[in-house]
Formats: sequence, structure tokens, C-alpha cells
Amino acid sequence: MKKALVLMLSAAMLLGCNKDDDKKAAAPVADPSLVAPAQELLEQLKLKPVAAEPVAETLRVAGKIDFDEQRLARIGATVTGRVTQVDALLGQSVKKGDVLARLNSSELSSQQLAYLKARSELELNRRNAERAKALFQADVISAAELQRRESEYQISQAETRAAADQLALLGVSAAAIDRLGKQGAVDSMTPVVTGLSGVVVERKLAQGQVVQPADSLFVVADLSRLWAVAQVPERQVSQVKVGQVVSIEVPALGNEKLAGKLIFVGQTIDPDTRTVLVRTELDNADGRLKPSMLATMLIEAKAVERLVVPASAVVRESDEDHVFVAEGDGAFRLVKVKLGPEQEGRRVVVSGLKGDEKVVVEGAFHLNNERNRKEMEGA
Repeated sequence: MKKALVLMLSAAMLLGCNKDDDKKAAAPVADPSLVAPAQELLEQLKLKPVAAEPVAETLRVAGKIDFDEQRLARIGATVTGRVTQVDALLGQSVKKGDVLARLNSSELSSQQLAYLKARSELELNRRNAERAKALFQADVISAAELQRRESEYQISQAETRAAADQLALLGVSAAAIDRLGKQGAVDSMTPVVTGLSGVVVERKLAQGQVVQPADSLFVVADLSRLWAVAQVPERQVSQVKVGQVVSIEVPALGNEKLAGKLIFVGQTIDPDTRTVLVRTELDNADGRLKPSMLATMLIEAKAVERLVVPASAVVRESDEDHVFVAEGDGAFRLVKVKLGPEQEGRRVVVSGLKGDEKVVVEGAFHLNNERNRKEMEGA
């Protein structure tokens, strides 16, 4: 009898334990992303529907400050010669017509001698032609002889002009050629002259060096206007056009924004970088900008309709962007979203929202603290 009673009590205890376990298993698990704030906090929250607004996307493209190639001159020698004097230093300001260096050229001497010889032949044949004309009138020589003398004179004229043209190609001015013809003094020295006012930004010669006409000896640049150039990724090329307003940030100037307009958009894609070259022009009268300075070009593209949320609605959680979406009955759900960079206090929705949702735009930070507190208490 006692044994039967013990068995009945044990069975009752086991049945009670199973019922408790069933109750625990049926208890709902709290959603950590859902929060229902107290009335006091609820009254402080401000909601706003997610809607589409016109957004002008700003492209940030890495670039640099560069020379204006229309204000750049590569200056070389006009003859083969040896450098005897260098007058210009790197960084020196020069004016159009200034002498940058001097060369001693045997080629120039030879050409001057050829010109003097041609002038001498010309004078001789001129006299012979005049004498032949007088003799023909006196019936001393034949018409054929007169024609031969006049032909020699015409050939000498052509040879003299050719010799003068050759001197001009070697950089000898018309006044110097005329002076050479009158004085007959051969000068093997020739100057290297700048044809542009600006600053010497490259110097590639030394005294005693032999140089050729193909060599670039100096580079002179007018730095009063410069270019800002950048490479726009291929996928964004459709958003840039000539005439668009751009801002240029130069770190060396404290990221001061310089205004400009696109003056050039490349017509070809660089096959290695998959980018297109764009260019704008900048005034540099004060000389603050230097070629090769790093710069960031901000290009404002055409405005298009995009879903946006106020920047104040964004909550950072686990190093990701979230917003609180109203669920009804005073409850809010923390939703992970992917957003674009902030522009004028708002952020473009890339993914996570479909539109028309009501999100918390004021008080989201406090609401998230309340959510975290309740989650910790539940844990």
C-alpha cells in the first residue's frame, strides 16, 4: 500500500514538471529590434514619411593641379652647338625675348659663310649681267651670251634667298642677316630665347654640353592660370558634361573650395584605369596654387528623384546605419539601411526602405538607448 502511494506521488511530480517545461517553451521570445517606449519618450519623438526628393549627386574625384598646356613653352636650340653660357635659373621669372642661354655653333658659322659667298656671287653676276647688256647693245656679244649672263644672275638671286632662309631657320633674325650682309662679320654665337613670359619650371642643360635642335633645354610656364585635372570612373561618365559647375578642394590650402567649370571632358576611355579625363581652369594670379598639388574635384551632377531620409534619423549600430520605422501602436522597429553620403542634411537611401514608411527623425538616439536598455534587461 505504501509502495503504491509513493509511485503515485512520483508520477504527479513528473507530470507537474512537464507542464512547467511546456509553459516555458511556449513563452514568446522578445524581438531585440522592436521597442515600445514609455509615453514620456513617445511624446518627444518626431516622425516623417520616407519620400522621394530631387537630389543632385556630387561626384568626388581625385585629381591634381596641372600646367595650362596653352601657357607652356618647351624651348630648345635652333642649331647644333656647345653651351657656353647659362643665364636662366630654375624658378626664375623671365619675359618674352629674354636670353636663357648661349651656344657656340660651327653649323651657324658655316651657314653664315655660305650666305656671304652667295651674296658675293650675286654681286658678281649682277655686274656681269649689266656689262653683258651694254655689250649686246653695242653689238659686241650675241643675244645667247646676254641670256646666259642674265640666267646666272637669276640663279645667284635664288641661291642668296635660299641661304638667307636657311639662316632664318637657324634662328637668325632678319636684322642680323642684313647686318651680316653689310658687315661680313661671322658670329658663331647664338642665343636661346624664350618666346613666352613666365617662370622657368625645367632646365635640362649644363655649361659645356653639346645640344641638338631636337633637345628641350628649358620649359617656361605662365602660372597665372592653371588646370585642375581628374579621372572620372567610366560608370559615372554620363553624369559629367562640359560647362558643369565644380568645386576643387586642395589639401595644401586647408581644403578651401575653389569654384570652376568643366572646360573639357575626354572622348576616350583609358583602357588601364577605365576612366575619362576631365579638366577645369583656375585663376592663379596670387600664385597660391602649384602644379602637381593634390586636389579633389567635386562635380555636381544633374538632380534626379531619390528616396532620402534626414541625417538626424540615422542611428549607428554595430558600425552600420539604421533607422527606426513606426510599426503602429507606439512600437518602432530598428531597420538596417544602406545610405549615401550626407548632402545638405539628408542621405540618399540605397537599400533597406521602399518609401512611405514613417521613420523617427527626432529622438532616434534616445529611442535606441531605450531599446538597448530593455534588451539588456531581457538578457
